[in-house]
Amino acid sequence: MALKIGIVGLPNVGKSTLFNALTKQKTAQAANYPFCTIDPNVGVIEVPDERLKSLSDMAKPEKIIPAVVEFVDIAGLVKGASKGEGLGNKFLANIRECDAIAQVVRYFKDEDIIHVHGNIDPRRDVEIVESELILADLQTIENRLAKLGKQAKSGDKELKRQVDALEGLNTHLGSANLARTFERDDEVFQFVKNLQLLTDKPLLYIVNIHENDLSDFDLSKVVSTLNLPEGSNVVPICARLEEELINFGDDESVQYLKELGLTDTGLNTLINNAYDILGLHTYFTVGKQEVRAWTVKKGALAPQAAGVIHTDFEKGFIKAEVVHYLDLLDHGGENEARKKGLVRLEGKEYEVKDGDVMHFKFNT
Repeated sequence: MALKIGIVGLPNVGKSTLFNALTKQKTAQAANYPFCTIDPNVGVIEVPDERLKSLSDMAKPEKIIPAVVEFVDIAGLVKGASKGEGLGNKFLANIRECDAIAQVVRYFKDEDIIHVHGNIDPRRDVEIVESELILADLQTIENRLAKLGKQAKSGDKELKRQVDALEGLNTHLGSANLARTFERDDEVFQFVKNLQLLTDKPLLYIVNIHENDLSDFDLSKVVSTLNLPEGSNVVPICARLEEELINFGDDESVQYLKELGLTDTGLNTLINNAYDILGLHTYFTVGKQEVRAWTVKKGALAPQAAGVIHTDFEKGFIKAEVVHYLDLLDHGGENEARKKGLVRLEGKEYEVKDGDVMHFKFNT
């Protein structure tokens, strides 16, 4: 399933540097002036997963295929983007195509790298980006209200419910709140989702800091400084360091991170968090030809998981053979796991668990 996360933020906060690090190549131009990025850069990034390696070491397949997430480096936003300032409309259209938003916030100080507003103020920067997204959403709601408001006068109860939802959203957003914090019942959930509001998308904050601040990063302090809601997804990263690591070998990277007091790259944390905020997890297929990680929504049932491989698998689904990857590894493969009764047959109502290894039976 195609999953797309837009990297957004003000100009010169480190978006393109971060994108280069993610893709392990310098495809995105990173320079010391606003609007260095105009057309979005797109990169398909592997989701790091040690389980895939362990299963591959056991099965020794011809191919190993990881799960992936698509990151999009979007042009820097400026105040007034919702009214067309800078690359406004183009910027907003690019975000609308994404499943989630990763907002890069500049937290480091460097006099050699100019800031579009002349000084470093992370809270202000977050408020500018989110205000522009809210203003764009308010315009979307205004347009829908203008259309549905007239139709609802016919007395249609469903249209009246939709108008009430739009008016509630209008008030909520008008108070500088994001759409994703708007309470909604099951009856209006899909309607609101179909509006594709920018601030209704899952949001991840990437705090771009100096490498010396990584080991003692104070999450609660940063959440307070940025005035973020409790439970916000925040990932500290030094984009410049991550870009430098492109040129390091694996052993060199591990040693350098160890010297900084770190156990993993910020990119791995970012990719896993991005995967998580989209409400996704992984099941595996294991065979001699390939070991592969498949992406499904949390709560997906077995036929839906089969449909990720091929729509015919979902249509003709009969049963799924399921074993947890740890049971497979502990017993050295499917044959021994089967002897121990650890391979189960599951039907259409089975909810796929993260780490399941599955084999589907279906009619063509």
